[in-house]
Amino acid sequence: MENSIRLQKFLADAGIASRRKCEVLIENKEVLVNGEIAHLGQKIDPEKDEIKYKGKIIKLQDKKIYILLNKPIGYVTTAKEQFDRPFVLELIGIKERVVPVGRLDMYTSGALILTNDGDFVYKVTHPKHEITKTYTVTIKGIITDADIAQLRDGVKIDNNYITKPAKARILKIDSEKNLSRIEITIHEGKNRQVRKMCEAIGKKVLALHRAKIGNIGVKDLKIGTWRYLTESEKNNLLN
Repeated sequence: MENSIRLQKFLADAGIASRRKCEVLIENKEVLVNGEIAHLGQKIDPEKDEIKYKGKIIKLQDKKIYILLNKPIGYVTTAKEQFDRPFVLELIGIKERVVPVGRLDMYTSGALILTNDGDFVYKVTHPKHEITKTYTVTIKGIITDADIAQLRDGVKIDNNYITKPAKARILKIDSEKNLSRIEITIHEGKNRQVRKMCEAIGKKVLALHRAKIGNIGVKDLKIGTWRYLTESEKNNLLN
């Protein structure tokens, strides 16, 4: 096929999900190509083949959308989840289909990018780009310089995995309330990594907010609201 591309890339480019998630959808036999169950690695011609997901014909979207959302606590970033909790797309009133770039757990607020550009998702989430994520963390107890040094050097999480060196600094210590607020900047994307890093130094996270992705912050974006990324912001994430 002259214009053939892999099915998972086509689905990602159409804004169905990330490329990795689209591979799972194919493996779960949720995608049809010309009326037949698709298989992983299959190539299709977008101009000739009929692709269906959830009974709907999927087509590529011409207009590429890049959105920055200041996610509230209580919303999930996965479309399919068993407890029927609020999904972040409910906060965005546009007709185009977009997907989150990476994840934020239900109890974490802050910066989340959404797009219908599958290549953008793939490039931004690829480990080689090492895009930083900056978090503001409220923890129980009094943080020490020694604790901060551990976070900077790397701590042991998830079956002896040692986290890569991080940036960390103390923002505030409230001795009366026995609370501390710190800032942590990482470029890894392990599941619940910041929470686990704090647990590794014996500190319980009370509140977690992702303030920035790269240099793109949500300081001036009200919680629960969104805006489009500028062209320069989009390009900075890829360069």
